[in-house]
Amino acid sequence: MHTGRPYLSSQSGTAEFKILLLLYNAIAMDVSGPPFPVRQNKLTLEIKGNITDIIICSYEDHFFVLATQIGSMGTILHARKEEEVSTDPTFEVSVIFGKRDEPMMISCGRQLIEHISHSGSSKPLILSLGLKDHSMATLKGIVSAVTANCLCFYAMLQLWIVLSAHSPQLSI
Repeated sequence: MHTGRPYLSSQSGTAEFKILLLLYNAIAMDVSGPPFPVRQNKLTLEIKGNITDIIICSYEDHFFVLATQIGSMGTILHARKEEEVSTDPTFEVSVIFGKRDEPMMISCGRQLIEHISHSGSSKPLILSLGLKDHSMATLKGIVSAVTANCLCFYAMLQLWIVLSAHSPQLSI
């Protein structure tokens, strides 16, 4: 079922191109809400026996991820890539509000900002974690769900822009 989002198609092409089209179409059809002003994706999954709601938003100047098992925002973290001259990037994650004694939450923020950075974006991340369970397995589940469901959207969108500029086979 198509929801009115941009949908790419190709009458012919390589297997790799068709795989990229399938990935893009799956992502484009999953995005809920209007494409402007904020792109967002919502999902609900069970992590270690707890129902977990995740909302991922891409604003013009930052990403916002809310993962909650308690129905509220919980601990809020800010993560960003520090722009330095050195070849190895460094990432800073700080607690804005909430529990400051949870090193696994800091690790979760760092993994997500690294993924954002490797996807080609320099936007910072605001991460809100309202969790019943702060275990490593829960936080790994959140990182996996977020990276699989939306943060790659930015990279796929950039890829689509490049491909559409060079290929008359793409249609929206």
